[in-house]
Amino acid sequence: MSGGKAGGTSGRPGRAPTRAPASRTPFVLLMVLLLGGGLLGLLLLNTALNQGSFDQSRLKKENAQLSDEEQALRQQLEAVSAPGELARRAEELGMVPGTNPAFIDPVTGQVHGSAKPAAPKPTPTPTPTPVVGLPVPVPVAPAPSATGPGAPPAPTLTTAPTTTPPAPTAAFGPAPR
Repeated sequence: MSGGKAGGTSGRPGRAPTRAPASRTPFVLLMVLLLGGGLLGLLLLNTALNQGSFDQSRLKKENAQLSDEEQALRQQLEAVSAPGELARRAEELGMVPGTNPAFIDPVTGQVHGSAKPAAPKPTPTPTPTPVVGLPVPVPVAPAPSATGPGAPPAPTLTTAPTTTPPAPTAAFGPAPR
């Protein structure tokens, strides 16, 4: 076999046919986009976690403040609803302690015990306060009685001389002339 082409192969023995080199640009671009998108996603996730942490811290502070306020209100409620305080407030309202109560049996309708009304506390008479410009009754020494030395003298009242209050002046500016 002398010097010819065998089997239609090229003159280069042992080599495979070569193809044109493929472009790597789309692959590199895809990898850069995936890497950038991943980093951007991590940044957004980290920002969201930090914002959640700030919200959680703020809510914890608010919860502690509201808990303290609730505790103060509970203490105030306990102080106001103490038996001694209730008795004092009832007395201020004119209420008096009850005496022996009577109970009614709801099944039979029978009354057990004898109820008596509570005795009201004597109320002090208020003293009138004088109003400026109005006559005020002034007690005067009793006049000699014509009925005799054994009869009690009858008190007489006269009115005090009225005084007019000073005229109001303007709150601003000089007084009128």
